[in-house]
Amino acid sequence: MADHQPVTLQDPSSSLSATYVPTAGMICTSLADDGAEFLGQRRGLQAYITNGKTMGIPILYPWANRLGANEYNVNGTVVSLTPGVAGVRVDEHGSPIHGVLAANPDWVVTEQSGNKVIASLDWGGKPELMTTFPFAHTLTMTVTLADRTLTVDTTVVASAAASVPLCFGYHPYFQLPGVPRADWQLETPRMRYLPVDSRGIPTGENSEWAGGTEQLGSTELDHGFDQVGDGAQFALSGGGRRIEVTFDDGYGAAQIFAPGSDDVLCIEPMAAPTDALCRGNYRNAVPGTPETATFSIRVT
Repeated sequence: MADHQPVTLQDPSSSLSATYVPTAGMICTSLADDGAEFLGQRRGLQAYITNGKTMGIPILYPWANRLGANEYNVNGTVVSLTPGVAGVRVDEHGSPIHGVLAANPDWVVTEQSGNKVIASLDWGGKPELMTTFPFAHTLTMTVTLADRTLTVDTTVVASAAASVPLCFGYHPYFQLPGVPRADWQLETPRMRYLPVDSRGIPTGENSEWAGGTEQLGSTELDHGFDQVGDGAQFALSGGGRRIEVTFDDGYGAAQIFAPGSDDVLCIEPMAAPTDALCRGNYRNAVPGTPETATFSIRVT
């Protein structure tokens, strides 16, 4: 733990702070305001480093959520994934889940100030990563905290002739300190709901999700969506506190996760729907054109 030095950002205009740990996968471990913590700490940072047990706001890369198979095909390049090798983790059904960057130590901080940090990872320079996702590129995360808003820009720059599939996402674990889960209010925008099978893989069916506000109560959610428009806003509120999550640009899919076993609610920005890497329904970062996706979290 001593080697994992945190970087704490301070909002110049408020008491809101955010803490990142670059050498533990550029994970955000805290978003706090005057002692009130808005991120679920779950099993803590050490469990994330040791076993990939998520907490805070981890990046899910190069794919978010599950894949329907242990191999995928991109323009004739067939990639086989081996559970337990090169960062590949699987769920209880053996499906590869949440990419391969959990607690990855290879992020390098390139810029840091009181309320901003930029860190990059040279994917093409890491042979182990290339075995799971053979598309050389540079991945850069730019995080800024200002006006009570944490803004996360994620940029992918292809560094070879091959385009880079964009299927990544983030998994923020939110909580409302001092407010019972049953009293939390969830606000969602209009989007399209994607039902899943018993393994959590989309069935191919869909239906309209009208959006709106609902009290969480005892409801458990693990719902996937696409057709999320740029600028779409989600919110979690209760007890005079409010967390707004805006999918500013580049996140056309989402997952809403509210387990019954933990007082957290996840609003997950995703660049592509679940299993997109196997199905081919994703955008690409083409050589010569950086692709940036942005989401932001405002705490009031």
